[in-house]
Amino acid sequence: MADLMNRMIRAARLDAQLYEEVEADREALGQAMGVVILASLAAGVGTALQGGVTGLILGTLAALISWFVWAYLTYWIGTRLLPERQTQADLGELLRTIGFSSSPGLIRVLGIVPGFGVFTFLAAGIWMLVAMIIAVRQALDYTSTWRAVGVVGIGWVVQILILGLLFNLLR
Repeated sequence: MADLMNRMIRAARLDAQLYEEVEADREALGQAMGVVILASLAAGVGTALQGGVTGLILGTLAALISWFVWAYLTYWIGTRLLPERQTQADLGELLRTIGFSSSPGLIRVLGIVPGFGVFTFLAAGIWMLVAMIIAVRQALDYTSTWRAVGVVGIGWVVQILILGLLFNLLR
């Protein structure tokens, strides 16, 4: 447990070496998924003030689903559409690094504080986005941070479109 907390703190501090470490650690997938689940639960708790138990459940599920969609899109875009010459990664490597980039999402639990929700979610979103860019750059062995920004940005837009379409179909 101490190892997981240490890794989460390093991930939140945007420690590029941590992302290299979890990329190489095939045993870290469980920890990475634990981080994603904790960050998703924090989002659910952060939205519970507005939606009660339903908000908690839907907020948690929405965060989990969107993370998985975005992670897969990022892998596909980064390795198929925009790889650099030295890019060599499998889905597990990217899932481990991107999973830890969700560490800053734990602050979304503070969204339960009245009047603090929008600020908390905005700050967490920006922080997680920066962490994800670093995670992608390290996992895909990019020399260009801008390429990682592009991969993450394209994946984000496509994810929003896919999830928007799905939610509209389910209504």
